[in-house]
Amino acid sequence: MEKYKNYSIKDWALEDRPRERLMAKGVKSLSNTELIAILIGSGTKKQSAVDLAKTVLNSCEHNLNELAKRSVEELQQIKGIGQARAINIMAAMELARRQKTDSFREKKKITCSRDAYEKLASQMIHLTREKFRVMYLNKANRVLEIREVSSGGISGTVYDLTVVFKLAILLEAPNLILSHNHPSGNLQPSEADKEITKKTITAGKLMNIHVVDHLIIGENGYYSFADEGLI
Repeated sequence: MEKYKNYSIKDWALEDRPRERLMAKGVKSLSNTELIAILIGSGTKKQSAVDLAKTVLNSCEHNLNELAKRSVEELQQIKGIGQARAINIMAAMELARRQKTDSFREKKKITCSRDAYEKLASQMIHLTREKFRVMYLNKANRVLEIREVSSGGISGTVYDLTVVFKLAILLEAPNLILSHNHPSGNLQPSEADKEITKKTITAGKLMNIHVVDHLIIGENGYYSFADEGLI
């Protein structure tokens, strides 16, 4: 990207300017750097918008999932990124997350662990704290609702079976899928995870509510209790 250095975007050939290239060749022709440069809008006296965009991506090792986790305050720590630019970047990341969520909504029937993971992933992989969510399903395994039932951990003091099954009764959901994230990225279940799963299955049988699966979700994948033969 040496051509981007030491002179203004206005001096670039038309085909090299991000906005003009988008109009001429389509949005898919642009790199992540160029797309972020468009969000930033303009450069500084010492850097072009593309140079700033490269700095933003370098700060998260070019990982867009990591960039999506950054707050306005954290983005403002990058030299040249003020509040307005930080807000633009955050808004774009949130729109991308919502678009992904909406696309998964179109496929509402859960037929396997991968379906459930895809439905939950966009909501959970960016979380920096451990949260527990339950996907409530009807008899045909179509999603009725996804509800957060705990935050900050999944120990016995946080995870409440009463809340889980009260919601199942209110939603008239005969099936459910448990899920929680591991911010550390380690997908292996702890003994507490296994115990929670067993207790939920046992309680569900008393109320004729079936625990279909329990997913542990990380940034790079998931662990399915059902796939591993633990349910």
